Amino acid sequence: MPTRLSSLFLRTLREDPAEAEVASHKLLLRAGYIRRAAPGVYTWLPLGLLVKAKIEKVVREEMANAGAQEVFFPALLPREPFEATNRWTEYGDNLFRLQDRKKADYLLAPTHEEMFTLLVKDLYSSYKDLPVALYQIQNKYRDEARPRAGLLRGREFVMKDAYSFDLTDEGLAKAYQAQRDAYERIFTRLGVEYVIVKADAGAMGGSASEEFLSPSPIGEDTFVRSPGGYAANVEAVKTVAPAPQSIDGLTAAVVHHTPNTATISSLVDLANAQVARADRAWNGADTLKNVVLALTSPTGKRELVVVGLPGDREVDAKRAEAAFSPNEVEPANESDFAKHPQLVKGYIGPVSIDANGAATAVLGTESTSGIRYLLDPRVVNGTSWISGANTADHHVFNLVKGRDFDADGLADIAEVRAGDEAPDGSGPLELARGIEIGHVFQLGRKYAEALDLRVLDENGKLVTVTMGSYGIGVTRMIAVLAEANHDEKGLIWPAAVSPFDVYIVAAGKDDEVYEAAEKLAAEFESLGKTVLLDDRQKVSPGVKFGDAELIGVPNVVIVGKGLAEGQVDLWNRSSGERRSVAVDSVVSELNNG
Repeated sequence: MPTRLSSLFLRTLREDPAEAEVASHKLLLRAGYIRRAAPGVYTWLPLGLLVKAKIEKVVREEMANAGAQEVFFPALLPREPFEATNRWTEYGDNLFRLQDRKKADYLLAPTHEEMFTLLVKDLYSSYKDLPVALYQIQNKYRDEARPRAGLLRGREFVMKDAYSFDLTDEGLAKAYQAQRDAYERIFTRLGVEYVIVKADAGAMGGSASEEFLSPSPIGEDTFVRSPGGYAANVEAVKTVAPAPQSIDGLTAAVVHHTPNTATISSLVDLANAQVARADRAWNGADTLKNVVLALTSPTGKRELVVVGLPGDREVDAKRAEAAFSPNEVEPANESDFAKHPQLVKGYIGPVSIDANGAATAVLGTESTSGIRYLLDPRVVNGTSWISGANTADHHVFNLVKGRDFDADGLADIAEVRAGDEAPDGSGPLELARGIEIGHVFQLGRKYAEALDLRVLDENGKLVTVTMGSYGIGVTRMIAVLAEANHDEKGLIWPAAVSPFDVYIVAAGKDDEVYEAAEKLAAEFESLGKTVLLDDRQKVSPGVKFGDAELIGVPNVVIVGKGLAEGQVDLWNRSSGERRSVAVDSVVSELNNG
């Protein structure tokens, strides 16, 4: 039986909902696929569930092709496994925590690494049991501080997460490639444009990590690519450091009075006016900007760190988060500066220079402040800088790395710009934005070691299992597809995920129109096609056409006034083409098309 609009649980909206921000969010709400239940939480309606089921079907088929078996875990999990891996603390405020009536701690699962690991530990004990790959399609929960963009960043979402378990690193590499290949098949079948980029493993850990991104101007992730094929998430880009230089014969450091120069631009202007150099003008890249960041650990401990970077670069928040994970990162506040009076805002530098030219460290764990000091990779030995003198209205010129100051380590957190050299030497980088649709990790032994997942090898020796983790955002995929496949009138689903194969509109008042529409629906269904039939009797053709455009089934058959001449209209929403076709041939034409 076809699905009839007269009885379908559906109400379309003519106006964009006030809370909707992006096209996919607006259209999925207006077309009746989802309804908002709470911030970042959505109720799934019949149309939405049909699309979701089609995506899940493709995922299941390709997981089977990759040799993975399906399981299903609870979403309500005990605290203890997450304590063992320290993620009860590391997840911080992103976890939904709760207690049962006996005051035992539980959480709503943000992910299931611990549970997969413990399941394999419970059932397998020998190398003969491996390799094995398991997956599930399950709801996940993360307490997003600012849920946004509908399904793209919610507090409850559906994810396919798979895990591989192998005895050796070579086995892990093989399993990783099998999952990676499956992802390419999945996204190709779903009609999703994707780019594979190197990614930062972050709190997940592991030796390799890649993201699948769908290019989109509303994407939350910035990625880079080069003409030579390099592609990476911006957090994973490694800055190309210049070669160290000799410090022999370099001009001695000297302090200059630089009033009202608390910004890089004002400092450069004054330097060019009062301390001009012979070869060229000073610019922001000649200055060493020292940014004070506050790191808050999952346990609540707050620590200041200062990062020195070229003054023409800004700190990239996402790169900083990745570099200092699992700490939360924010600029130091006034209270932080009040506790450290040696940090003179606008004039911070790694050292102070006395009247004799001697340098005394102000930053670094061995310095007077004890504050860790980290440097951008571009700040190499022998490079000369203008930096703060730790006194208001004063800067040090000719401050040389390796001669006048050093640091506790590196922090590669400066923004990546279009034109920067790719780390692999494959050319200048270009920047783009994308939406994450999948992520694959070679986890290694992090979780197996934490949860003691070991098996006996061929020699009877206990060895730790190595793991891979592979995730796809199922409900996010619906938003990605909607974002990429719509026009000003509504959605235009790819055939692989459309809720129905054919949308039949009975556009008229005569019984013959409705009878013909019913007959066509039956013919399509006899060929295995799914049909949505707009059989509403007291709805105008204009409203019906508007709903057809909004709902987004790509093939629409209009049974209307042309029926008297044996004609119906065949409307392709993807191309916009609308043409008359003989009523007797429309079924075969669509079935063979």
